[in-house]
Amino acid sequence: MAIEESVKYVSIIGSTGYVGAELVRGFAAHPVFRFRHLTSQTFAGKPYSDIYPEFRGIVDNICEDLPYSEVAKDSDLVITALPHGVSAKIVPELLKEGCKVIDHSGDFRYKDLATYEKSYKLTHPNPELLETAVYGLPEFYREQLKTAKLVANPGCYPTCSLIALAPFLKAGLIEEDSIIIDATSGVSGAGRKADLAYAFCELDESFKPYGAVGHRHTTEISEQCSFLAGKKPGDIKVTFTPHLAPFKRGMLASVYAKPSAEFKDVSSEKINEIYKEFYKDETFVRVLSGKELPDVKAVACSNYIDVNGVFDPETGIIKLFTAQDNLGKGAALQAIQAANVMFGLDETAGLKNIVRGI
Repeated sequence: MAIEESVKYVSIIGSTGYVGAELVRGFAAHPVFRFRHLTSQTFAGKPYSDIYPEFRGIVDNICEDLPYSEVAKDSDLVITALPHGVSAKIVPELLKEGCKVIDHSGDFRYKDLATYEKSYKLTHPNPELLETAVYGLPEFYREQLKTAKLVANPGCYPTCSLIALAPFLKAGLIEEDSIIIDATSGVSGAGRKADLAYAFCELDESFKPYGAVGHRHTTEISEQCSFLAGKKPGDIKVTFTPHLAPFKRGMLASVYAKPSAEFKDVSSEKINEIYKEFYKDETFVRVLSGKELPDVKAVACSNYIDVNGVFDPETGIIKLFTAQDNLGKGAALQAIQAANVMFGLDETAGLKNIVRGI
């Protein structure tokens, strides 16, 4: 089949934020997808390469400020990179035009409406879509993604936490009320904005927790953990604390849990074996060998997530670790992975060789 016959057109709403820019980077050399509309209210009328000069000669498309229905009419896929609460209102407009949608907000990540509204302090205007939206973690929901019209791209913290926990929750190998997650993100996770708190002099040499109680990703992680364990939404509660570190991109999760009574042969070697078996067919989950532990530098600018774990016999605690790029596997590149599944493409299309290098 000639490439012209297989081309799919993608539009990105909110294309000039950091997630939008990472989507552009990921799709720029994709073998099947081509850009239809790159929207921006702030930079409408300007070439995309004027906003991000690294795209000169690669993506010179003119940024547009169009009605959402116009964006959707001639697009096969629309990806939204908009604030929470905004997506909930506009996504139905996009779906009415017959395109598929991947949304980066938290508006469609939950199955339990009350949990969403409590976590985001919003009233959902289209709660019926929560039933049909598919959580966009291909490693867990690949079959559902194949027929999905609306995909809720997971949060970055939930992605790294769930990848770490899934094999042990599914097999009942950890005590479900013992899960503690400490995770650290690079500054790009806060988005492209000029808040003083994210200025260079404020962040340089700084490392701090934030949102220590009530962070909205806590409930997202808890709901998905419950599903992985075969339980109802919210049956499992996790303790989660995010941290901010002075690097641009990257995310590291340290996850702690007690082994269950079923995990009698727990050891560092057994943990590694479980990971290798569980993720043996997953291209983008790289299980490290032996005592090697994940490092954010090794996954920067990619869709890969590195994972390993150890058992501490002195305390009887399992320690699980993951590293990913918060804009890559934690956001935009994972959305491209999901898009590949949605359109019946090779899941690695456009992604396998996207790495930083030196």
